[in-house]
Amino acid sequence: MLNFKKIWNYFTGLEKILWASSVLLIVLSYLIFDRSAPLTLIASLLGITSLIFCAKGNPIGQLLMVVFSLLYGIISFSFAYYGEMITYLGMSMPMAVFALVSWLTHPYKGNKAQVKVGKIRPWEWGLLAILTVAVTVVFYFILKVFGTENLLVSTFSVSTSFIAVYLTFRRSPYFALAYSSNDLVLIALWTYASLSDPGYISVVVCFLAFLANDTYGFINWKRMQRSQGG
Repeated sequence: MLNFKKIWNYFTGLEKILWASSVLLIVLSYLIFDRSAPLTLIASLLGITSLIFCAKGNPIGQLLMVVFSLLYGIISFSFAYYGEMITYLGMSMPMAVFALVSWLTHPYKGNKAQVKVGKIRPWEWGLLAILTVAVTVVFYFILKVFGTENLLVSTFSVSTSFIAVYLTFRRSPYFALAYSSNDLVLIALWTYASLSDPGYISVVVCFLAFLANDTYGFINWKRMQRSQGG
């Protein structure tokens, strides 16, 4: 049986405020602008909970991210954002599984609740740049064939998502920074979607909350890196 008091006490006061305010904002925006798509609310709450665990380097965050990626892929399909659907179902979700394994097998000093922060070698940044360009080009033509809404922005979302999932797998603090960039792209995408369907405003609010949490995640991972002597 889950010990919710123990889980709650696991987080700092700032993290509790960040998570609780994010949840409140997401629920209120759903009640005001949507109410017709409970799947969106569920995915948003799972996603924001995932991020607060990921910010602490806890593998539970990656487990929740697997479920979030599945739900978000379904939501993206509903608005013909095939780029988002393919990205999350075909890349983010499988990479979250690999990241989960990586985080579980690299605990910091035996502490399974905190992953050991990884290091990216200089040559690996070059490899990441080459892979990102290749993935971007391939996905551009795939998304074009599918008649994806906002093709260029959707393609850029694939690029930032790929960088984020790669760095997550490698346990680099910069994965949170990459996700912050992706959040900005997604805010733009779903803002456009909300022009034709106000119900998607709740998704915009969701990614605004994600942006705040990913920014905190980067700050906390840099703190973890220093405390681990990295």
